[in-house]
Amino acid sequence: MPLPSDVQICSVDDHVIEHPDAFKDRIPARFRDRQPRIVETTGQTVDPLGNVHEGTQQVWEIDGARYPTIGLNAVAGCPPEEYGLNPTRYDQMRPGCYDVHERIRDMNANGVLGSINFPTFPHFCGQLFSKSKDLDLAINVIRAYNDWHIDEWCGTYPDRLIPMSIMPLWDPELMAAEIRRTAAKGCHAVTFSENPEKLGFPGLHGDHWDPFWQACVDTGTVVCMHIGSSSSMTVTSLDAPADVSIAITPMNSYLALNDLMWTPVFRKFPQVVVALSEGGIGWIPYALERMDYTYEHHRAWTGADFGGLTPSDIFRRNVSTCFIDDATGIRIRDLVNLDMITWECDYPHSDSNWPSSRQHLEKLLAAVP
Repeated sequence: MPLPSDVQICSVDDHVIEHPDAFKDRIPARFRDRQPRIVETTGQTVDPLGNVHEGTQQVWEIDGARYPTIGLNAVAGCPPEEYGLNPTRYDQMRPGCYDVHERIRDMNANGVLGSINFPTFPHFCGQLFSKSKDLDLAINVIRAYNDWHIDEWCGTYPDRLIPMSIMPLWDPELMAAEIRRTAAKGCHAVTFSENPEKLGFPGLHGDHWDPFWQACVDTGTVVCMHIGSSSSMTVTSLDAPADVSIAITPMNSYLALNDLMWTPVFRKFPQVVVALSEGGIGWIPYALERMDYTYEHHRAWTGADFGGLTPSDIFRRNVSTCFIDDATGIRIRDLVNLDMITWECDYPHSDSNWPSSRQHLEKLLAAVP
């Protein structure tokens, strides 16, 4: 049966393809000649699988380095046989990828009320800018991105789009300051790496990130860890086809959750909420069972201490999850955490079921009260 008309759906994981003018007039004058901009390139382009593509492309350029938009990031409206990794021009994308007015029309067509949008050009947690050789340029670019995203992208439709910030990952004190600055502008979600150690920064098991966690608690900011936000994905063998990597993407969240759960973060900051973005939910009950068993069976010699709670207790208190199309997870939802399960559309990525998300949910939730 169809979802009742008064049931509104909101997506906690969509993506914005940044508009070419996103940084215009937002960077201090001394950096204007080095700010991110779209440039035309002609010739060969090599995609992540090593395939060579000919022709004119539009790519982002910052401080001399160039970054294309990979095709799978902007395939909304394309038939599956046209999916691919080859770089994409703006005139090859659906306008809703980068035009906020068209985005709202696409949300309307899909029956979606609200949306959170992860970045694309800066990578999932803004790590591209944090690897800059000029950190003075980087912090100004990050602030400019956040101002564009909050004030223009989300601010144009504040009742429909939920803002999310990116951070200067090289300095937790700067991160804390930016959390507070963006929270004052109405932003209470931040994208952070599922494994910052893979980005060349300290891991999560020490106190390096404490100023950041504290600022998130103080401002009620949810920390979103998207799959791939460590600039790496789980792989099996080097000769495995792309299908394998796509099928096992939730394992990135499985690994991130296990790592995070054994850190002191939730013990030191019991009010912080972490969202496992695009991780699915069907695997979670076994993950919790295994963590609880590990804790009970091995804590005597590992020294693990959850303060009288179990890992699954902490999970249900502090971790939010999401799904796109997860029939198994819905059937065993009582073993996850009903209060912390959310839904995502993933527009305009290749896993999205736009423009029929509402119809997909009607089938998926048919037996749910």
